[in-house]
Amino acid sequence: MFLNYIKRFLLKKTLKKQLQNVKEESLSSSVMRIGLIIDESLFLETNALKQEIIRNGIVEDNIKIIAYRDNLKDKEVYSHPTFSLKNLNLKCEFTEQGINEFISDEFDLLINYYNEEKPVLLLLTNKSKAKFKAGFSAVDKRLNHLLINIDIEDYKGFTHELFRYLKILNKI
Repeated sequence: MFLNYIKRFLLKKTLKKQLQNVKEESLSSSVMRIGLIIDESLFLETNALKQEIIRNGIVEDNIKIIAYRDNLKDKEVYSHPTFSLKNLNLKCEFTEQGINEFISDEFDLLINYYNEEKPVLLLLTNKSKAKFKAGFSAVDKRLNHLLINIDIEDYKGFTHELFRYLKILNKI
């Protein structure tokens, strides 16, 4: 309990410092590879969201998903890589190999499917090497290039708006 409090404090301090130096990147090529960060504490329709992205012309093998949960159960098996606050050390570095691989992947598009500013998710988004980032307008505006103002439960509306704007930007 006390260790988690210290982790959250250090995480917020590190994140505040990193968000001052956010680099602006633009998407110069078309969208082929997509990374998807989902907060499964709030949204459990991950597979339905993935299918909606596939319906919009993205190949299933080009979609990589990582999910966050507030509480992970040790004996539960998850269908995709899942992490929590305990996968972060006191230096605000992720300890799990799968998370570090996700961060180092150069996605054409990173979809941040969370609408609450949880420091762990913000840190993961900030560290990602994605060329273009899209997410909800309720999250810090410095992290995402494209902000969509819609309810988190309306994943069909979110993907419709996302791909509509990507078509306008000639990225699909």
